[in-house]
Amino acid sequence: MDVQKAGRPHGPHSSAHQPHLGSLSPFLLTCTAYFLLWIPEDPPSWVGALVKCLPVLSLVGLLRANPGPGPGSRSYSLRLQAALLFSALGDAFLIWPDLFLHGAMAFGVAQLLYTSTFGFSPLRPGLLVPVALASLPYSGLLLRHLPPDLVLPLSAYALALSAMLWRGLARGGSARWGALLFAASDCLLSWHTFVRPLAHGRLLIMATYYAAQLLIALSALQSPKLKTH
Repeated sequence: MDVQKAGRPHGPHSSAHQPHLGSLSPFLLTCTAYFLLWIPEDPPSWVGALVKCLPVLSLVGLLRANPGPGPGSRSYSLRLQAALLFSALGDAFLIWPDLFLHGAMAFGVAQLLYTSTFGFSPLRPGLLVPVALASLPYSGLLLRHLPPDLVLPLSAYALALSAMLWRGLARGGSARWGALLFAASDCLLSWHTFVRPLAHGRLLIMATYYAAQLLIALSALQSPKLKTH
């Protein structure tokens, strides 16, 4: 288990900047709208795509309205916003089955942006072991159920997702839990889509996905002095 650095940080910028509950209201309201209006499944439409994207877009607004503490926070926040925008684009593409590959590509870009945003210090290469032990068997099982034309692009996406998970775990804080939930959501989605439909699959997939995006976004508001080892 990670531990905080010894001693309590002091000074006006030493604590994590927490947004007011009102700042989270757009995210909470749009999530509620999604689950009320879009379950059970509806035919693909631009209205449905907008309803699905609004929670992630509201997180972009949250970050723009709440600059994080400490030097480098603005750059970190801007890169997260870019990743969230690519995620929203992926959400829209995935409404239409024919655009599945476009959605996977958009999310692949988002994962690369998250990876670079989380950074590579501390490197913590030992975290690659549990990530590999979890991802390789699952990916091997999933590959047996994929159409041939999706094997290569989804293998590339799995690598990007694994890299994001590694760097999120290494960064710690809410980024750690967001990365874990993002990986869990993608595993549920791939199993539900290609292997066997899950009971309440869409609810599980989207609940973990929205929670993941929220936790990753909130990492921009955490003080650098509160980062864990």
